[in-house]
Amino acid sequence: MIRGHIIELTPNNKQATYFAKACGIARLAYNWALAQWQRQYAQDKAYRDACHIMGIDVDESKLLKPTQGKLRKQLNAIKRDKYPFMLEVTKCAPQLNACQLRDFITGRRKTTHFRGWI
Repeated sequence: MIRGHIIELTPNNKQATYFAKACGIARLAYNWALAQWQRQYAQDKAYRDACHIMGIDVDESKLLKPTQGKLRKQLNAIKRDKYPFMLEVTKCAPQLNACQLRDFITGRRKTTHFRGWI
């Protein structure tokens, strides 16, 4: 018989506040990355469609080509100015949630949605 371990966390008030902050920041990072991906993908699609209608070749240098790595770099570039509270928790909270979009971006998952409060 295979058994797993069940571990119960009983955080004190300070730890519970930290966990809540980390979860909120992870949700914000995921939703931000998803919104940016959708915006950049729509801009690329509009540019490709306009080039197709005009009968000109698509200039690849003008495409944004959103990827998980580029989205993480963009978030890291703005988080000190726009989201300074992200620096209060571990860097893994926003970073790993942006990475979770990878399956959607690469096409292994067909749909995704914004995350809200449970």
